[in-house]
Amino acid sequence: MLKAVVAFSFCCALLILAFSSASNSSVAAEHIDIVYRRGDVYLLEAEEELDHFLRDHRTGDVKHYDPRVFDILSDVAAAVGHPSAEIEIICGYRTAWSNEFLRARSAGVAKNSQHMQAGAIDIRIPGVDTLTLRNAALALGRGGVGYYPRSGFVHVDTGHVRTWCFGCSASRGNAE
Repeated sequence: MLKAVVAFSFCCALLILAFSSASNSSVAAEHIDIVYRRGDVYLLEAEEELDHFLRDHRTGDVKHYDPRVFDILSDVAAAVGHPSAEIEIICGYRTAWSNEFLRARSAGVAKNSQHMQAGAIDIRIPGVDTLTLRNAALALGRGGVGYYPRSGFVHVDTGHVRTWCFGCSASRGNAE
């Protein structure tokens, strides 16, 4: 599991991320503390470091991440009243191979997942109910928002605006 602390000031956007080896014994613990944006300008070197950090941990492959997803994380954290909250990142970039690996083991993985485009992150914020987190993400009106209440996380992405719920009753929606 990746853990991210997102803190923002007027002039820049800071991400502090840590990969927890407890959730995946094949990956050594990793940490990153980085300013990825100054004002409205994304910092190329920081983006490259984040791309590597959020690589597919099953294959080691790296893909350039859509930095707007980091802005979504910032705005969601602020919307739930925790602008410098620790954000646990459940999943970042996935290769097609990793996506199929997960699809074979879970019905909640989309065939054409935004994770494969490096435009999606699955998250939770300790101390914040995932329904509250989902509602905050929906209120932004940017990208896709998936709600996985049984697994305890919310999916956010930079694709077109849409929503789904995996594990909810039929009246609350289904996975794409």
